[in-house]
This record gives sequence, structure tokens and C-alpha cells, in this order.
Amino acid sequence: MTAIIPPVSVRPGRLEQMSTRIAFFIAGFGIAAWAPLVPYAKARAGLDDGTLGLLLLCLGVGSILAMPMACALASRFGCRRVLSGGTLLICLALPLLATVSSIPLLMAALFLFGAGLGTVDSTVNLQAVIVERASGKTMMSGFHGLFSLGGIVGAAGVSALLGLGISPLGATWVVIVFLLVSLLKAAPHLLPYGSASSGPAFAIPHGVVLFIGSLCFIVFLAEGAVLDWSAVFLTSERHLDTAYAGLGYAAFALTMTVGRLTGDAIVHKLGATRVIVFGGLTAAAGLLLATLAPAWEAALIGYALVGVGCSNIVPVLYTAVGKQNVMPENIAVPAITTLGYAGILAGPAVIGFIAHGSSLSFAFGLIAVLLLAVAVSGKALKV
Repeated sequence: MTAIIPPVSVRPGRLEQMSTRIAFFIAGFGIAAWAPLVPYAKARAGLDDGTLGLLLLCLGVGSILAMPMACALASRFGCRRVLSGGTLLICLALPLLATVSSIPLLMAALFLFGAGLGTVDSTVNLQAVIVERASGKTMMSGFHGLFSLGGIVGAAGVSALLGLGISPLGATWVVIVFLLVSLLKAAPHLLPYGSASSGPAFAIPHGVVLFIGSLCFIVFLAEGAVLDWSAVFLTSERHLDTAYAGLGYAAFALTMTVGRLTGDAIVHKLGATRVIVFGGLTAAAGLLLATLAPAWEAALIGYALVGVGCSNIVPVLYTAVGKQNVMPENIAVPAITTLGYAGILAGPAVIGFIAHGSSLSFAFGLIAVLLLAVAVSGKALKV
């Protein structure tokens, strides 16, 4: 079967840019809806931190396996079909995550959920690279800003529904309706093709692609820590009511959204290198504040600073992937997405094991040190 090649006369325009933004919103909304449900799943199944970390590893495995497959499928069937299929997988998994209590069923549900997330994330970034290049403008921060906006709506919205006394299952049905409506809006102008480049579905990243992927891994690890562990940290260490524990991720997503929606202008003014350096320093300081300050209000401020610092690092790195010529983009994008999202999806499982052996605060401290390494390493990346 041959890849779908876009007609020469067809170039992505404003409608395709809008559909790309909606697809990023779907990705952020879907993954953030899970954050407020984590404490409920933990309590329902009677899990400790180590067991929860093992279960979250299933989410990461599902996503990482799906990412390279998604871009390969997009090259054959188009971004539209693959993005739609990934969104439907998310919708199928959410009710299971809100109801099942046995560990085997939770593992299966998390694997399915991760596969849907990985499919959407990898494919939408491939579409974003194609659409940004066709526009001739810097648009990646704005695209990723819609991911963060989806994170705000997902985390805060589900937290609000739970706070009103709606059951986790009821909240997930609201999420599913919202996801399907968003998909129907975006689908007509999602790209019916993928990258025209040929090559294997996955290749080990090397050279500058490996370097970019490593930085993505650390930044996404910090994001994954806030997504999967901030609610647990706020409830167990800061004694915040479970219904409001999703506010930690909401604070992070709010500042990340503002940073990314204004990020194209920020990158233009400061330059990509300074964005990486200052962003890494700010994120590290915020995570330390959230971990060491005794008040839950200070923790929310710390998570907000993590969002400020991380907001434009990853968009800058994806733009760099679109400019490099070491690997074809349809291979490089899933390669760094897979390596990067190993941080946001598989990384939190490692955090669980560290927290089980020492403490959650110690695990967060290690991530802060890695963010400092991102700030130092950013000077070596020519973007």
C-alpha cells in the first residue's frame, strides 16, 4: 500500500490551521480529564504509590507503542482518519477508568487510553509541522497553546463536576460528548494525507534529533509529574480535599496556556535559546516551591511557575525538528515524540517507585535538578 501524497496544488491554509488547533485541544482535554480521576482510581482499587506507578506504566507503554504506528498510518491513510481513530479510543477508555476497580482491568483501560493519547499526540504534531511550514510563519507555540487550553478545561472542568457531587462516571460522559463535538468540528479540515517522506515507521533517534528528544523527555517528565502526581501530593501531603485536588494541574495548565498563546511573540523577541534557558530555570524553581513550601496555596503557585517555564520549550524543540535534515520528518517527529512522551507517560511510573522507596517530595526534587540540566543544555542547541 502506498502513502497518500498531497496534490501539488493543495496547501494547508487557515481552515487547516484551525483544525490543527482543535486537534491539539482534543489531545490536551483528553489527557487532563484523567488527572482529577487519579485519586478516585487509587482509592477505588486500594493502591499504594508503588502499585499506582506500575499501573501508570501501562498508560505509557500503550502511548509509546502507538506513536510510531500513528505517523506511519497517517502517511498511508491521512492525518484525519488516524486522529479520529485515536480520539475514539480515548472516548472508549474513559468510562472504564472511571469505574473499574480490579488491577487487570485498570491495566487494560490505561493501555487503551494511552494508545489513544499517543495516536492523537503524534499525529497532530506531524500535521502541525506540515501546516506551520506551509504557512511560512512561526505557529508552533500557538498550536501547543490549544493543548494547554484543553488541559485547563479538562482538569478544571472535571474537578468542578466532581465538586458538585457528580460521579466520576458521570463526569467522563460529559468529557466524551465534548471530545466528540470537537472532533466533528475539526474533522472536515484535518489533513487527508500525512508526510510524503518515505522510511520505516520508527527509527532510533540520533544526532540532533536524539538531543532534542532527550530535552523533550525531561520537560514532559515534569509535565507528567504534575499531571499524574500533583493531585496525590496535594491530598496526601497538603491535606487538600480530593474533589479539589485537580487544581494543581489546572494552575499548571493555565500558565502554560497563557505562555504558549503568547509564545510566538516571546520566541521572536527573546530567541529560542533564551526561551529554553530561562524556561528551565523557572520550571525548576516552581517545582521546588511546590514541593518544599508547607501550604497548599504555595504549591499551586509553584505548579503555575512550572507551567510558565515549560510552556515554550517543547514548541521550540518541535520547530527545530522541522528544520533539521538528519532524519526525515515523518520519522523524526514520532521518534522525538516517543522519546519525549516517555517522560510524560512512563516517567510518572518511575516517580511512583521512587516515592515508594523514599518520598514523593524527593522524586519531585530529582525532576527539578533535571530541569536545571535542560537550562544548561539549551545553550548547545542551535535553533
